[in-house]
Amino acid sequence: MLSKWRTFRSAEKQSRRFVRAFRKSTRLSEIAAVADQFRPSPLVAVFHEIHDEYQRQSGGRGMPPNPQALERAALTAASESLTLMEHRMTWLATIAQSATFIGLFGTVMGIVDAFHGLGTAGAATLRAVAPGISEALITTAAGLAVAIPALIGYNQLTARLRESAARMDDFGRELLNAIENVALLSQQPPPGAPPPLPPNDTPRRSF
Repeated sequence: MLSKWRTFRSAEKQSRRFVRAFRKSTRLSEIAAVADQFRPSPLVAVFHEIHDEYQRQSGGRGMPPNPQALERAALTAASESLTLMEHRMTWLATIAQSATFIGLFGTVMGIVDAFHGLGTAGAATLRAVAPGISEALITTAAGLAVAIPALIGYNQLTARLRESAARMDDFGRELLNAIENVALLSQQPPPGAPPPLPPNDTPRRSF
């Protein structure tokens, strides 16, 4: 639990730094050159996946021919990053659920031992049942001492996972919007240029 907490804290810190650097930069190539410095932020994987797909489609210039592929690349990168962050979280959930049952099992065994001592002594005395009841209570307390922190930690870490997933989705949309805006600006004629010809008079391009 403490290990995952440190990992999430480091990822969130690097994500904030990466977003600040991304918003200050004016060129995607500048961010691509320094993105690996902000690992283990999951946003870096989302950026690389979208940037690589954009480079494959249009060479990093103009409007991408298939914007849906960029969206799918963002979803894939976010899913893979989230899967890595969820690694070993199932163990914490298993501990939180099973510790109470282990404590209950110890309680049952302690009561069985108490009744066994009562039958051996042949008299209902405190000396006969006290050891078994004491063991039952100790085992119950130990199970609760493990289950309660594990449950609280699992819920807190799960909430942070949801926040990270939402942050990756938001960043993916922000990056896609930035690519589309830059592509649209690059297609606009420069100031002072003559207006485009009507569709019927537009000359064909030769390649």
